[in-house]
Amino acid sequence: MTPIRTLIVDDHALVRSGVRALLEQNAHVTVVGEGSSGRDAVEMAAQLSPDVILMDLTMPGMNGLDATALLAHGRPARRVIVLSGHGTPTMVRRALRAGARGYVLKNETAKNLGQAVLDVHRGSTWFSADVQGVIAGFVSDPTLMNRDPLDRLSQRQRSVLQLVAEGQSNREIAATLGITESTVDTHRTELMRRLDLHDVASVVRFACQEGIVGIE
Repeated sequence: MTPIRTLIVDDHALVRSGVRALLEQNAHVTVVGEGSSGRDAVEMAAQLSPDVILMDLTMPGMNGLDATALLAHGRPARRVIVLSGHGTPTMVRRALRAGARGYVLKNETAKNLGQAVLDVHRGSTWFSADVQGVIAGFVSDPTLMNRDPLDRLSQRQRSVLQLVAEGQSNREIAATLGITESTVDTHRTELMRRLDLHDVASVVRFACQEGIVGIE
């Protein structure tokens, strides 16, 4: 069996090193690269053509959910496994809707992590036990899959929301996204209106509560 080419994306170097060490115990898996942001994931996927991508969710610049959506629905479509310390219904719902094929909690064993990579590479799915319980709740009440305040925003507005919450100015956001400052201001005003937020502090609180940015 040709080793499964795996890309690890997490903004913490120690986490990446730990995941790499666990995966390298499995003869069927080879790690072809490490990234620290969603943007890294997108760029490195194009360069390295990994079979499976292990993706953290809360990362600066471009988060793992946005990167997962781009990769899972791109051409070619990439198989993404979310690797997260949080298995809340909100995060699981967003990961599934983004196109993730697996959701592994960071307290899993090396054996289960390797099995997740193998199963997803074969075209199946793999979810930690706690995440399976969350998904069972979605099955029993399908309306839970559609309760997300971020659905009120466009993709661009979600990007601006994250960057505002990370403390970037309109000028910095414009440079990051390749748009004008006036366009940033338009998106910023509209997203605050749609979410009924009235100042930067409320934007930051919302982003933290929703897991868009981390609290460190």
